[in-house]
Amino acid sequence: MKSYTAIIEKDQDTGLYVGYIPGFPGAHSQAETLEELRTNLSEVIEMLLEDGEPKIESEFIGIQNIKVA
Repeated sequence: MKSYTAIIEKDQDTGLYVGYIPGFPGAHSQAETLEELRTNLSEVIEMLLEDGEPKIESEFIGIQNIKVA
């Protein structure tokens, strides 16, 4: 079993959760709930993996807080 890190945001205009896998072309989805988003992303990843293991273009490292005066 493979694990991927998803970035999740909430669209203020639509109220939908939007998620994507950094560096994994095409691995993105949206949904009304976090559980639905997790399911959607899993299905998208499974579908994309049917074409073979992708070449991940970048790697999620982490987040940082940036302070601006």
